[in-house]
Amino acid sequence: MNELLLAGVMFLGLIMIPFGLPGTWIIAAAALGYQILVPGSISMFTIALVFGLAVVGEVLEFTLSAKYTRKYGGSRRASWGAIIGGMVGAFVEVPVPIVGPVLGAFAGAFAGAFLGEFSRGGEGGTATRVATGALIGRAVAAAMKVAIGVGMAALTMLAAII
Repeated sequence: MNELLLAGVMFLGLIMIPFGLPGTWIIAAAALGYQILVPGSISMFTIALVFGLAVVGEVLEFTLSAKYTRKYGGSRRASWGAIIGGMVGAFVEVPVPIVGPVLGAFAGAFAGAFLGEFSRGGEGGTATRVATGALIGRAVAAAMKVAIGVGMAALTMLAAII
């Protein structure tokens, strides 16, 4: 029964990740909570590894937009615009039920990179190419974070069952 409840929380955390919610942190907190409530179930090494993966997921989420912005010829200003725009967009959201934070983060990364590059004196075509790179980076970051979340959940469940 304990493992079933843990699996439910892991599933909830995985569902939260693509929507820009702190799903990786829910998974990590659930692993720690399970370790505390069911002594001898999950080792401290596993807990530390799960929390480390959560940190890696967060870092990737915020840096890949900037990396792809630079890869597509963007300036530092455009890279920072992509990072800040993605955060603001996820927070403000697009008024679409359920997927609003995801769309907001994508739109924010695009708009931030576009404005950053355009304000630097770039042409509209260049700014659009750079902003497209930021959008691709944001999509790659979301996919990587979901993959990390799946790994965290699998590791936690394996440690709880064995």
